[in-house]
Amino acid sequence: MQISEAWLREYVNPVISTEELVAQLTMAGLEVDSVTPVAAMFSGVVVGEVLSMAQHPDADRLRVCQVAVGATEPLQIVCGASNVRVGLKIPAALGGAVLPGDFKIKRSKLRGVESFGMLCSEKELGLAADANGLMELAADAPVGVDIREYLSLNDVIIEVDLTPNRADCLSVEGLAREVAVLNQMDWSPTKVEAVEIAHRDMLEVSVEDTAACPRYLGRLIKNVNTKAVTPLWMQERLRRSGLRSLGALVDVTNYVLIELGQPLHAFDADKLQGGITVRWAKMDEGLALLNGQHIKLDSNALVIADELQVLALAGIMGGLDSAVSDVTQNIFLECAFFAPQSIAGKARSVGLHTDSSHRFERGVDATLQARALERATQLIVAIAGGSVGITAEVTTDAALPQRTAVLLRKLRLEKTLGMAIADEQVVDIFQRLGMSVECQTDNWLVTPPGSRFDIAIEADLIEEIARIYGYNKLPSSSLLMRSELSPATETVLDINRVADLLVDRGYQEAITYSFVDEDIQLAIAPNDDVIRLKNPISSELSVMRTTLWCGLLKAALYNTNRQQQRVRLFETGLRFVKQDGTICQQKMLAGLVLGSAYPEQWGEKSRKVDFFDMKADVQSMFVLTGIVAQFSAAKHSALHPGQTAEILLPTGEKIGWIGMLHPILEKQLGFDTQVFLFELDQQVLLNKRFSKFKPLSKYPSVRRDLALIVKEDIAACDVISCIKSSNEPTLKDVVIFDIYRGKGVEEGCKSIGLSLHLQNDIQTLTDSEIDAILHRVLEKLTNEISARLRD
Repeated sequence: MQISEAWLREYVNPVISTEELVAQLTMAGLEVDSVTPVAAMFSGVVVGEVLSMAQHPDADRLRVCQVAVGATEPLQIVCGASNVRVGLKIPAALGGAVLPGDFKIKRSKLRGVESFGMLCSEKELGLAADANGLMELAADAPVGVDIREYLSLNDVIIEVDLTPNRADCLSVEGLAREVAVLNQMDWSPTKVEAVEIAHRDMLEVSVEDTAACPRYLGRLIKNVNTKAVTPLWMQERLRRSGLRSLGALVDVTNYVLIELGQPLHAFDADKLQGGITVRWAKMDEGLALLNGQHIKLDSNALVIADELQVLALAGIMGGLDSAVSDVTQNIFLECAFFAPQSIAGKARSVGLHTDSSHRFERGVDATLQARALERATQLIVAIAGGSVGITAEVTTDAALPQRTAVLLRKLRLEKTLGMAIADEQVVDIFQRLGMSVECQTDNWLVTPPGSRFDIAIEADLIEEIARIYGYNKLPSSSLLMRSELSPATETVLDINRVADLLVDRGYQEAITYSFVDEDIQLAIAPNDDVIRLKNPISSELSVMRTTLWCGLLKAALYNTNRQQQRVRLFETGLRFVKQDGTICQQKMLAGLVLGSAYPEQWGEKSRKVDFFDMKADVQSMFVLTGIVAQFSAAKHSALHPGQTAEILLPTGEKIGWIGMLHPILEKQLGFDTQVFLFELDQQVLLNKRFSKFKPLSKYPSVRRDLALIVKEDIAACDVISCIKSSNEPTLKDVVIFDIYRGKGVEEGCKSIGLSLHLQNDIQTLTDSEIDAILHRVLEKLTNEISARLRD
């Protein structure tokens, strides 16, 4: 929320600097995000009045003006603004003035006519990004007064980042109350006087669901002047609150919203048919909103309607068909209390977030509506005139929030804060916060005001005492902790060890969102049953990921778009899948590489990374756990059909995928190079085999090389698995050192060169024993995969 410091100090003005005020608010839990001047620095600009005006003799669009600036003689200033006229009061920059951007005003000639200053627009003073003419001041603006003083431009905008539980501070009065309590000062709320009733006409009001709308007030104001100009002081306060002027009637409702924290809305009464009804929408009812958006409603939307149509989305935004305009003569001014649960999430469901919905979702003071309606009526009559009718009200007391008393124990307060606070100070803090206090023996019974939805339990009251007393005044002490070393199992690998390994191999760890763009999710895993968020932050973060690749691909694309030609990323995190109707979270480890295999250097020739580079990275992780993983050719919708493999345990259990991004996806996502990915079940990966010592054999090992002819579709891992399944006790290792296709090998086959390492732990192997082992291995290869020795 943005607020003008000068406006705040009209309610309560402690003798402290802006910096001290900001520090006070932040330490009280109302964190200040920024403090910015309301206007750029300039000097030498005063309130001027155009006394006379003549056509420039040598330019059709220029006027020669005589301008009173508070001196004995008026100044001659040449001006080309379309809205300059006699009697207009405007900001006038005198000779020697310095405008924003270090623009200095000097005596000059325009088409041969001397000009001794400059008449200014809001843009030239740094008060607006755009302007259509001179800045018009009020008719009673005092001529000659410095414009910074007249417009209170020596002011700052304080932006407060409020947590959702502090809706009571979403107004100038709410913040003023806090500042007064923090400085132990009295403050004066806005004085609201009842406006004289001029007629008895009213619209009939009915509420179908009183639990959703326990209180609704409205009144007819006839013969208003919608062309009335909003006073400059109100426009400035709205601007400093982040709102632009939209006409007198809308400005008043926005002003009361910022001043008191109560949303209001004005309907064009002549566009209404019959009475006003607060009801739930019917399925597929349509509504054109004030912002031009057309929406279809469902039965969960609370609306304001007349006899024929929906007029507004309750607590969120009004409708275009019933909006006030320049030709409006009569208005119906509404002010209501909507239960937070009836408004929560409704704005986001139609892609909106308004000042009204922001407040109603968090909770508005249920006792504020009559006062806010009177305040808005008072301002409308003062600015736009009109005759005021009686108030139509529907209130269901039983449905209004009931503020129940909360017990605070003195011993609990002292134990939690670590110190005793005087009873009188405790009572004073609560009373200044607007709470009623009943003193009991060693206890207080505290009833919060209607604006404090966040006070419900004893801990809430203790927090109030702590933050008003001052967190920095509470005693601090070191905690005594007795720690005990917990046993660490050797059969589980620490994920940080795996992360260190990947970093050593040139990867960088990424952390991405668990919710992703549904389009990317469906492109990567179209067959997965995704979990959609009911109220996503944005359309790009609307579903929970079923694979970590979604975030990694987006991160990689972000890097490549910024001239990073070599990207190696990994991430550890959760994926979210549905199993038997329930949502399951699974820990995963995923990685991505693209670009060159090595950083540019003189020792290695540059080449692109390939499938086997990534496979080596994956295998290096399994070395840490002692698991011998297998890679089996497979198909995955997101990966290249010829460069994709499932990662399997020796038992055949699938634990992950590895492969190159499918060329269609590569082009669709915007990559201009090949991208390689892997993803593993983290929990399975971290299951470490317990290491056991085995003494070295004192007998020599034997190596025998074989060249086998096998079918082209036989994978190397299948050959190795077949050999190892022979269960020869002396077979220690099998290594493939060559794969050949070409002359001497028939088409559809390949030659695999491999070495068998044999060793006996109790004796030296003889040639006959070795030949027997090789014979049994070859026989098994022939029977199972139709392998034969190469001629």
